[in-house]
Amino acid sequence: MGAILAAAVVAVLGVGAYWMQPPSSATDNVTFVVSSGDDLRTVAADLEDASLINSADQIILLARMQGVAGSIKAGEFVIPARARPNEILDILVSGKAVNRQVTLPEGITLSVALDRLLAAPGLTGNLTSLPDEGGVLPDTYAFQLNDDRQAVLDRMVAAMDEALSQAWANRSDRSVVQTPDDALILASIIEKETARADERGLVASVYSNRLAQGMRLQADPTLVYFLSRGTGRLGRGLRRSELDDASNPYNTYRHNGLPPGPISNPGRASIEAALNPAETDFLFFVAGCDGRSAFAETYAEHLVNVEAWRACEHLRFGPVVPKPRPADGIPAPQ
Repeated sequence: MGAILAAAVVAVLGVGAYWMQPPSSATDNVTFVVSSGDDLRTVAADLEDASLINSADQIILLARMQGVAGSIKAGEFVIPARARPNEILDILVSGKAVNRQVTLPEGITLSVALDRLLAAPGLTGNLTSLPDEGGVLPDTYAFQLNDDRQAVLDRMVAAMDEALSQAWANRSDRSVVQTPDDALILASIIEKETARADERGLVASVYSNRLAQGMRLQADPTLVYFLSRGTGRLGRGLRRSELDDASNPYNTYRHNGLPPGPISNPGRASIEAALNPAETDFLFFVAGCDGRSAFAETYAEHLVNVEAWRACEHLRFGPVVPKPRPADGIPAPQ
């Protein structure tokens, strides 16, 4: 057998430059897919059919000579224009496949996340089992060409289940939520209220303190979620009539406690903040001029912070004085 292989190598090498040259037609970058389970002979034949090499024997003999006949990886690869057979073999053995991925940012709503998944090029199949809002973990998920779309979604759901379970197991005594589901709801509100890592624990403390004292959350993002039909983007300010609307189950100005469900898909940091709030006496917060939130323990202090923000708005948008917003003047719940 060794003599036969050696003779074949000598015969192929005898064609000179033809052995190491790509086909004359290989003038463009080409995407080449090695399916899971494909053996060397199948891959070599596919390369020849795609006009990426002159003969399947080129890759077969090269792989055997280099001792990598069983080392070709499955995946989607970009074969550069005019790539030589040895260069193609190196690409397939190194496993440097095309990096396909879909990213879900923290705070994304389920409807937007599903849109991203449906639009991700390279996935196949339909979504047949959908989670509830808050059921997928924001992260970047890699996949290969022709992976099943539902399988990727299932990975997102499993990642959220694991993250929530770990955070729940490590919750602090300051946590006021009674179940993992409630922790997810609170985390989804925190996620929408601040993008600052150094504020998540403080925002969590405000809402935890309010829940502990029986105060209403008065969280604008919960109303926005309901009014935007789950997209989380309203495109305008809230109206007084919307703040007064008790028929909205997500109206935390009119209903006690947490809303019926999550309003977004929170990231790990917000989940951990909900279960490990900072130890404060804060009950209020509002945006500050420096990009940070201004926190307060009393309603009187909060009004001072609100006035400072209003003055900041005037400086930013003057000489036109911003119109009073519907939430201005709403007293702290008793």
